[in-house]
Amino acid sequence: MWLWFHRLGSGPTFYPFAGRLAWLLAIPGLLLLLHGLYGALWAAPVDYQQGQGYRMIFVHVPAAWLSLFIYTSMAVAAVVALIWRMKVAEVYIIDAAIPGAGFTAAALITGMLWGKPMWGTYWVWDARLTSELILLFLYLGVLALDQAIEDKRQAARACALLALVGAVNVPIVHYSVEWWNTLHQGPTVSKFDSPSMDMRMLVPLLELTLASTLLFGTIVLVRMRATLLWRERHSRWVGEIVEAEQ
Repeated sequence: MWLWFHRLGSGPTFYPFAGRLAWLLAIPGLLLLLHGLYGALWAAPVDYQQGQGYRMIFVHVPAAWLSLFIYTSMAVAAVVALIWRMKVAEVYIIDAAIPGAGFTAAALITGMLWGKPMWGTYWVWDARLTSELILLFLYLGVLALDQAIEDKRQAARACALLALVGAVNVPIVHYSVEWWNTLHQGPTVSKFDSPSMDMRMLVPLLELTLASTLLFGTIVLVRMRATLLWRERHSRWVGEIVEAEQ
């Protein structure tokens, strides 16, 4: 197991493995996405208080979940990169930060669009909103740091340190509605003891959240394969791949 873990961290082993795994994630991800969209847009009933506007949650919740999930996975990759110096872990930190920043921005924007009719304002310096905004800045900081340092191995270590330090913000975002008196509503999906959502709403929401996670995995694996090919373009194993595909 330990030997397999180290082999997977090398480009020649990870490249074909990531190619196969990307397909295994993409197919169920697309199927869940299509079924979830049908449930969210047509099968789910209209909310008796919020009307059609509540359907924003079918974008907002998956985006918010992925903003936390991706950064947490970057922090785990940062530990691997700093301790074992695995190139694949270094590549993951940067390639995951780009969609991570996109999902975080989507969570903020959809939250603002939902907040205007519900709260009467697009933005308040609420604990949840503010900590989510800080998370976006952390993502952008990782990307900016990668661009600022020319040596990619040094840049990767610097980005790993920032990702690891910034991970303290993840539990703050998650538990902010419980630790402080905030305008943002409390958890609804996780209230299994007394569900707050109709199952016709909850099922497509969960499907879209899982679909988004699987499709993120597909995207980041494809990006990592491309990044590894570019960084290792002078190596023997990349030359063998190019010759095999010609």
